[in-house]
Amino acid sequence: MSLMLVLGLGYTASRFAARLRAEGWRVVGVRRTADAQTIAFDDETAVRAAITQATHILSSVPPEGDADPVLVRYGDAIAAAPARWVGYLSSTGVYGDAAGAWVDEASPIGMGRRSARAGADAAWGALRPDVRRFRLPGIYGPGRSALERVSGGKAHRLDLPDQVFSRAHVDDIVAGLCASFDGPPGVYNLADDLPCTQNRLIEAACDLLGLPYPPLMPLERADLSPMALSFYAENRRVANGRAKRLLHWSPRYPTYRQGLVACLADAIFQSDAR
Repeated sequence: MSLMLVLGLGYTASRFAARLRAEGWRVVGVRRTADAQTIAFDDETAVRAAITQATHILSSVPPEGDADPVLVRYGDAIAAAPARWVGYLSSTGVYGDAAGAWVDEASPIGMGRRSARAGADAAWGALRPDVRRFRLPGIYGPGRSALERVSGGKAHRLDLPDQVFSRAHVDDIVAGLCASFDGPPGVYNLADDLPCTQNRLIEAACDLLGLPYPPLMPLERADLSPMALSFYAENRRVANGRAKRLLHWSPRYPTYRQGLVACLADAIFQSDAR
C-alpha cells in the first residue's frame, strides 16, 4: 500500500490527505501538536521512522523566520529517504511584483516580499532531483472564499484598477498534486486560467449572495493589516501551461466564477445537512 507522509496539515494539505484516504491510501500526518491521528513535529524518532517508511512525502510547512523548519530538522532524512515522490507546497509570491505581466516557472524568484519562501523553494529544489515544487497562488475553496468575506462584512473594493492576481480552487490544487504522481519532477504553477482584480472577485461573490457591493475606496482608507497591504504591493498573472502540458492537469474550476458557484453549493449542502 502507498504511504503518504504529510508534514503540516493546513487547509490544502488536509484536503489532499482526505482525498488520498478516500482512494485507499495510508496517510500519516505530522503536526506541531499531535492528536490521536497524527505525529508531533518534535517527536524526532517517530517522524524519522515515518520518513523511512513513506512511499510519498509532502511538506506544506512554510518558513519560520529565514529558515524552513522541515529542512532544518529533517532535511537529511528526506534527502536519503527511499520515497519515490517528494513534494513541496511553495507560493507564487516567490516571483515578486511583475507589474501585471505573466510569470511562469522560468521567471526569476526571490525579488519580492517572500524572500524566505523563495529561499525555501530553492532549498527544496536542491534537496534531491525528484522533488516536485508546487507554486500556489491565492487559495480558496469551501469555507474559505470571497463568499465568507462578503457575508461577514469583511470584503473591500479598492481603487486599484490595474492590480491583478491569480488564484486556484483547493480541489484543483489537490488534483494537480495527484496528477504529478505520474509526471516528471520539477516546478509547477497550479493556478486557474483567469487572473483578475480583487474587485471583480468580490463583486461576483456579492452577485451570488444577492448583496450590495462594498463601496470603492482608496487603499489608504481601507485600514488593512500589514500582510494585506503587502498583497496589494505585488501585481502579476501566473501561467499554468507547464502543469497542463507535463501533468495533463486542467482545472475543474478554470475561473473564479465556476469556483465560487461550487463553494456556494457546498455551503448550501452543508447547511441542509445540519
